[in-house]
Amino acid sequence: MKQENALYGFGELVFNDEVMQARLPKDVYKKLKKTISEGETLDASIAGVVANAMKDWALEKGATHFTHWFQPLTGSTAEKHDSFINPVDGGKGMVLEFSGKELIKGEPDASSFPSGGIRATFEARGYTAWDCTSPAFLRDDGASYTLCIPTAFYSYTGEALDNKTPLLRSMEAINEQSLRILKIFGNDKATRVTSTVGPEQEYFLVDKSFFDQRLDLITSGRTLFGAPAPKGQELEDHYFGAIKERVAAYMHEVDEALWKLGVNAKTKHNEVAPSQFEIAVVYGTTNVATDHNHLVMEALTNIAIRHDLVCLLHEKPYAGINGSGKHNNWSLASNDGQNMLEPGDNPHDNLQFLVFLVATLSAVNEYSDLLRASAANPGNDHRLGANEAPPAIISAYLGSQLTEIIEGMEKGVFKAASVKGKLSMNVKTLPNVPADNTDRNRTSPFAFTGNKFEFRMVGSTSSVAVPNCVLNTIVAKFLDDIATEVEKASDKVKTIQDVLVKLIKKHKRVAFNGNGYGEEWVIEAEKRGLPNVKNTVDALKAFVKPESIKLFEKYNILSKRELEARYEVYLERYSKTINIEGLTSAHMVKRQIIPAVSQFLADQIATFASVESIGLKNSALEAQVKTLNSLLSETFKKTESLEKAIDKAQVAHGEKQAALYRDKVFTAQADLRQTVDTLETMVGSEYWPMPTYSEMLFLL
Repeated sequence: MKQENALYGFGELVFNDEVMQARLPKDVYKKLKKTISEGETLDASIAGVVANAMKDWALEKGATHFTHWFQPLTGSTAEKHDSFINPVDGGKGMVLEFSGKELIKGEPDASSFPSGGIRATFEARGYTAWDCTSPAFLRDDGASYTLCIPTAFYSYTGEALDNKTPLLRSMEAINEQSLRILKIFGNDKATRVTSTVGPEQEYFLVDKSFFDQRLDLITSGRTLFGAPAPKGQELEDHYFGAIKERVAAYMHEVDEALWKLGVNAKTKHNEVAPSQFEIAVVYGTTNVATDHNHLVMEALTNIAIRHDLVCLLHEKPYAGINGSGKHNNWSLASNDGQNMLEPGDNPHDNLQFLVFLVATLSAVNEYSDLLRASAANPGNDHRLGANEAPPAIISAYLGSQLTEIIEGMEKGVFKAASVKGKLSMNVKTLPNVPADNTDRNRTSPFAFTGNKFEFRMVGSTSSVAVPNCVLNTIVAKFLDDIATEVEKASDKVKTIQDVLVKLIKKHKRVAFNGNGYGEEWVIEAEKRGLPNVKNTVDALKAFVKPESIKLFEKYNILSKRELEARYEVYLERYSKTINIEGLTSAHMVKRQIIPAVSQFLADQIATFASVESIGLKNSALEAQVKTLNSLLSETFKKTESLEKAIDKAQVAHGEKQAALYRDKVFTAQADLRQTVDTLETMVGSEYWPMPTYSEMLFLL
C-alpha cells in the first residue's frame, strides 16, 4: 500500500529538535541547543534532565534498551546494549531508569578493538562520551527498539580510539579559522562555520541464493574468481535505466527506514555496472552526515535480506566492470546562512569566495598525499586508477569559468569571466534552459561542482569521517595562513589579493580540467611533480610523515601517538584482508574447483576413450583434454605458491608484512585467478561449483 503523504513518519525515530523542544524545560533546551548550534561547552548539569526525557520518549516508542553507538577503528560501528531496568529493594523490585551519568559516559571494553598499541590486551578500560551534536535515535531490532546514543570513543589514557573524535576536532579547527576569515570581511554575525557533506553511496545487489554458494562473497565481499560474462556494461543500458520491480520494492523500504531515522535519502538510480545502484542524501553537518552514512550502509545491508537479496558494499565485487565509490560532496556553511564555496553571480568580485577557493586548492596540492591516504583501503586498490574511477593522482577540477578567473589572478588581474547563458534545443516546444557556468568532470578526483567540492576517491565501504577530517584540517591550515598574514595588514584587500596570487602561483599545478583517465595525464602529472600513489601500503605512509604529524598536532586533531596507532591499525587491516582473500582462494580451489574440474576432465577422458574405441578420431576433444590437464596441473602449482606466500607473510609484522601481502600474496592470488577463470570457460556449466558472472549480474 502506497503512502499518501511521503512526509509521514520522517524523523519519527529521532530525538530531534522538535522532540527536545517539546519535552525539555525551556532553560535546559536553550543550554543544549547552544552547545549543538554554536559549539559551546556542554553543561553537564542538564544531562540528568535530558536523559530522563530521552528515556520517557524511547519507552513510549517501545524501546527496552539503550546503547552508546560509536565508530571504532574497524571502520564500522559498535554498540553494547543495556536495559532501562534497574533493581530496587535488594532485587525484589525493578524500576525503569536512565541517568545523566549513563547518558554522558559509557565504558565498553577497549582491549578488543583495534588501537595500534594504545591499549594492550590486558588494559581493557575505554570510554564513550555523548556527542550531543548528533541526535539520538531508535533502531528497530525486529522485536523492539533500542535507543542509540551517538558517542565518541577514547582510551583510559585519553587518546581517540575512533573516527568520530578527530572529525569533531577538525570541525572545531575549520570553524575557528573560517570565522577569522569572515571577520576580516566584516562579518560579526556568524558565530559558527561547519563543514557539510552529502555522501553518495554506490552498491551492488545479488540474489541471496547465489551469494550463499560463493564462499568468496561470504568471507571477503568480492568474487575472487569469475570469468567475464559475454555481456558487461558496454551497452550502457543499465545506467539510469528503469528500476526493476524487485529492486524498487527494496529501495522503497530502504527509503522509508531512513526517513524515519531522519536521514534525507533523496536520490536513487541504477548505476553503470549491471546490478549496481546508488543512493544519495541531502548534505548535512559533517559529523551527523557521517553517522547517517553508517545508517545508510546498515539499512542497505539489513533490508536486502528481507528481499532475498544481499547488498555488496565492496569497492570491487566483480572484476572487469565498474566498482563502487562514495562521492563526498564537501563544503562550508556559516550559521548566518552563507555557503563559503558559493561563487555568486560575479565570482571575480567575490573576494571572500576566492579566499576559500584558493585555500582549498592550495590544501589539495600541498597535502595531496594525505587526501590519497584518507581514501586508501585494500578494496579501493582495485578501483583507483582504472578507467572507471578517479586516477590515483590527486588533481582538482575547477571548470572553465573559475580557471579563467584563477589564470587572470595569477597575473594580478581580478576580472570577470565568460558566462554560459542559456542553451537552446532548437525545438519550439522545449524551453531554453539556463546553463551552468562550468561543466562537470567525472574523471577528476576532486572536482568543483558549483558550490562545493566533490571528493570522488572515497571507497564505498569507507567511513567518510577520515577523508572529511583530513579535508577540514588541511583547509583550516591554509585559512589560518591567510588570516595570519591579512589580520596584521593595513590594506587588507590589497594584502588578500597579493596572498591569493602567491598561493595560485605555488599551487596551480594541481588544477586540471582534462581527462583524468588518459595516459597522457599520467605523463603530464609526472612533469608537474604530482604523486601517483597506486596502492594502500604506500599511501598510508603519509599519515606518519613528520609534516603530517606537525599539521595534525598544531590543530589538536591527532597526536603523534594517535597517528602512529592509526597507521599500525590500517596496515594490519590491509594485511588481514589480503590474508583472508588468499586463504579463501586456496580453500575454494582445493575444496570446490579442483574436484569439479577433475570430474569434468575424467568424464571428458572417458568420452574420448569411448570415441576412440569405436575407431573414431576427435582431435578437438583430445586437445581439450590436454589443455584441461595442463591447466589443472598449473592450478595445483599456483595454489601451492599462494599458500607458501601466505605462510611467509603471516610471520612478518607491520610495514614488512603489509608489503609481503601486497607484493607476494595479492600477486599470487591474482595469478591463480587467471588460470581458474580460464578453466571456468572450458568446464561444462553443470560441473562448475558456483554461480557465474552471467548468472549473478543480470538477474536484477
